[in-house]
Amino acid sequence: MKVYNLACPLDHRFEGWFSSEEDCLVQQGKGMLACPICDSTEITRMPSAPHIAKSSSTGLAVPKADLSNPSGGVVALTGSDHSQLEAQVQAAFLKGMRELMGKSENVGDAFADEARKIHYKESPERSIRGQTTLDEAEALREEGIEVLAVPMMPALKNTLQ
Repeated sequence: MKVYNLACPLDHRFEGWFSSEEDCLVQQGKGMLACPICDSTEITRMPSAPHIAKSSSTGLAVPKADLSNPSGGVVALTGSDHSQLEAQVQAAFLKGMRELMGKSENVGDAFADEARKIHYKESPERSIRGQTTLDEAEALREEGIEVLAVPMMPALKNTLQ
């Protein structure tokens, strides 16, 4: 198994796992590789150093985390592990946000009015998104209307308008 560090023109960095170098080159040549953040198929292999895992009796023992039980373990990360995890979390978050945004209607500045119409059955029930003020969002919550504030991120902004 070959693991390569990859990047798109926007410098989103991520890992690719391939059965061989040839497999990577074939997929890259056919445009099959895509950035998990922006979906660009212009992917470049980044320089990377091989990592060889070896056991050490002087290493610190860390209990294995049970991901099905959030309180059931400890996870320790080195600097490079932390960077990789951060990139994976960012990619997963952006992918989820794209899916969420793609399944909702953009009502723009009319968000608060449309949310009230839906809540009071004056408009058909559906998922909507848009912009409103913090005060207006709080007023919606006080009326029992569920509102989730999400920052608009540049990587999403261009793909969701």
